[in-house]
Amino acid sequence: MSGLFDPKNDLWRTVSAMTDVCGLSFLWAAACVPVVTIGPATAALYFAVVRHVRRREDGAFKAFFHSFRMNFKQGILATLVVLVPAFFLQLGWRLCRMAAASTSYGYAVLAGYSLLMLLPLGALMFLFPLLGRFSFSLKDLFAMASRLTLAHLPTALLLVAINGAAAFLCLRLVLPLFFVPALAALASSLLLEKVFRRYAPELEEEEAAEEDLGI
Repeated sequence: MSGLFDPKNDLWRTVSAMTDVCGLSFLWAAACVPVVTIGPATAALYFAVVRHVRRREDGAFKAFFHSFRMNFKQGILATLVVLVPAFFLQLGWRLCRMAAASTSYGYAVLAGYSLLMLLPLGALMFLFPLLGRFSFSLKDLFAMASRLTLAHLPTALLLVAINGAAAFLCLRLVLPLFFVPALAALASSLLLEKVFRRYAPELEEEEAAEEDLGI
């Protein structure tokens, strides 16, 4: 009976992981409200998920706030850089969508434009996780995200699909906001960490630790 209350048993570790997922999702959503803080919030979410949720360790919320503070200034600058082209890209997509309804070749233009949008979206999938895991200048951060997108295009497209589905759920319904963001970050980390380890040998020790945990 005493084992039931052992914080290291499977039941309490599962409860702790669920608490972290829900709590981190809520923190991320709250931190994104000013819009310009989406970057540092996403970097902090990714950092906390990789370093604590995947390892089933305590301190996920503390890690979130630590990363958020560390990357606050650069994350806001990166967000501002992203928001400007994002506005014009979505405006172009809306125009193509309107043209698709009025011209015979409009759907071909819309399809081509949508395919081209996958490249900047793929780079975005790398951008803020890189900010959460490494130290880069702003210029090098965008350059590395772009290079990784081109070098690992299938991974980038899969990341777009995962996070696109998560965004769709969170925008359509309220309840998913309380668990989907952290789960999407967790699913993304399974792909991203494999890529990061190819370029950062120091992450090999973390890989060994995760293998010990059966991750």
